[in-house]
Amino acid sequence: MLPRIKDLGYNAIQIMAVMEHAYYASFGYQVTNFFAASSRFGTLEELKELIDVAHGMGLYVMLDVIHSHASKNVVDGLNQFDGSNTGFFHDGPRGNHDLWDSRCFDYSQWEVLRFLLSNLRWWVEEYHFDGFRFDGITSMLYHSKGIAHGFTGNYNEYFGLVTDTESVLYLTIANYMLHKYYPFVITIAEDVSGMPGICRKVEEGGQGFDYRLGMGIPDMWIKILKETKDEDWNMQNITHTLTNRRYDEGTIAYAESHDQALVGDKTIAFWLMDKEMYTNMGTMNYRSLIIDRGMALHKMIRLITHTLGGEAYLNFIGNEFGHPEWLDFPRQGNNSSYHYARRQFNLVDDEQLRYRFLGNFDRDMNRSEEHYGWLRARQQYVSCHHGGDKVIVFDKVGSSGIPLVFVFNFHPTQSFTDYRIGVDAAGKYKIVLDSDDKCYDGHGRLDHNTEFFTYPEEWNGRSNSMMVYIPSRTAFVFAKAD
Repeated sequence: MLPRIKDLGYNAIQIMAVMEHAYYASFGYQVTNFFAASSRFGTLEELKELIDVAHGMGLYVMLDVIHSHASKNVVDGLNQFDGSNTGFFHDGPRGNHDLWDSRCFDYSQWEVLRFLLSNLRWWVEEYHFDGFRFDGITSMLYHSKGIAHGFTGNYNEYFGLVTDTESVLYLTIANYMLHKYYPFVITIAEDVSGMPGICRKVEEGGQGFDYRLGMGIPDMWIKILKETKDEDWNMQNITHTLTNRRYDEGTIAYAESHDQALVGDKTIAFWLMDKEMYTNMGTMNYRSLIIDRGMALHKMIRLITHTLGGEAYLNFIGNEFGHPEWLDFPRQGNNSSYHYARRQFNLVDDEQLRYRFLGNFDRDMNRSEEHYGWLRARQQYVSCHHGGDKVIVFDKVGSSGIPLVFVFNFHPTQSFTDYRIGVDAAGKYKIVLDSDDKCYDGHGRLDHNTEFFTYPEEWNGRSNSMMVYIPSRTAFVFAKAD
């Protein structure tokens, strides 16, 4: 797997369900032993070898750490470890998470702080993990545990009696300790509330995380695919959701997460193409309208999320090539079956199937980012989100210093010739990435040899403009070429 991940252009992996858990179907979130690596996947030495080999390939290895709650198990867990309800946890309702059926830590206890902080150091020093994704942060930050708690961005929603200051203090101490003793460590907060300062340095009064997950983005895409016809997609809502983050607080964008890949939901590819993935993904088969639409939108959704949604990008393994079906672990509801506890990489390796085109696009998208550095851009400007035309245009200058312009046409049927778009930096531009390229199973409607020149005419808030052809259901990236 590691060579495959490296070839796709990713530079980090996040490993889930490592901390020991008794119930397989909990997907690793009902932890019973915080200092033990689950034996389901191999030995302790094999885990260390995996991490060492990944490091040899230049890959960061992140651990999905669960410090927001613990399993209720008494015999093999922390619950009632000393015979009471308060050994590690709050007593009464505050010590129970009703949705997760688990126990909630009492972060005011010195021994709880020592236990959890030493747990973080254990995983870094013993296994050489490079960082952590802290799971369930929203349930820690608020006494409501985030249940039926709406967040609009008003500061009163974050700083008041509803805030669990003991949890905030623990997270702040954890980040301070990790960054002080292990400067290479990266920490990620799984927070849906958008608490201000969560990704600012502790010295600045923040909680010290390096990134937070942009959890509203995958929710938006799934909601659109479930509820909205293509011709009714709201371009302004898409750009607002993708850019709705606090300035200079790192956000990890992702189009879909493991939640969509798990049983009970569907991946973006499955929402787009559903049962036709079983019959019409062969390259020798007739490409139906459903497959044509699905392939195009799968690439466009991932590209606009990658380029506009944050300062880092996350993908759940297999989703990059449109893995069909879902992921499910053995449980009572499926008769303890392992049938769906898999990722079918034979699909993307088969030259006779279309999955490889999606995989190739994902690879080239990541490689393009590595070259141009658009995730590291400090500024981005959305110059167009035209509701009727279904066109989105924005520009940014990445770490390479090369100006880039991103163009998306989500219209299901309408292509546009001589479409004027705003451009900030004057000069000559060429297409460097195109979702409609035939090498990605597109229609090849754009000529990559064409050179585009700007005019000194202001358009949509940009100093210059140029005329372009934008085919329907196509996304492409311009790079300044002079």
